[in-house]
Amino acid sequence: MQKITPFLWFNDQAEEAVKFYASIFKKSKILKMARYGEAGEKASGRPKDSVMTVEFELEGQRFVALNGGPHFKFTEAISFVVNCKTQAEVDRFCKKLAAPGSKMQCGWLKDKYGVSWQIVPTILPELLCDRDSEKSQRVMQALLRMEKLDIKKLKAAYRTKA
Repeated sequence: MQKITPFLWFNDQAEEAVKFYASIFKKSKILKMARYGEAGEKASGRPKDSVMTVEFELEGQRFVALNGGPHFKFTEAISFVVNCKTQAEVDRFCKKLAAPGSKMQCGWLKDKYGVSWQIVPTILPELLCDRDSEKSQRVMQALLRMEKLDIKKLKAAYRTKA
């Protein structure tokens, strides 16, 4: 069992959201599902026998999704980073995860459940942490102008002096 597990509070879409995420990430599985019983129904107001929690795994990372009611909403203060080796991966995750009509900035997006994601090329930390601060600053300037991150443009900014 992993030491720390992200716990996601949904109103009543936990099972739907987990199925959505499992359809996007190749190495994914639903592990366990718990339902509200009589005691849980009374305490939470959720219907008896409805889904309470779904334990699932995406790319080896375990999560738990809860149907907890409308008390809490997701914010951009918490996001999940998807590390992508290729532009095709960046493109695929952006297309699959982004909510219809949502605005993306610097590789950040929100899905249809309000969960925030960062779709990031694996080369980005190397480009941003170069000893040559001019190179890193050019990459940052290019990145800040992007919605979806573009590996070719980031590499070009790294190589090209202004």
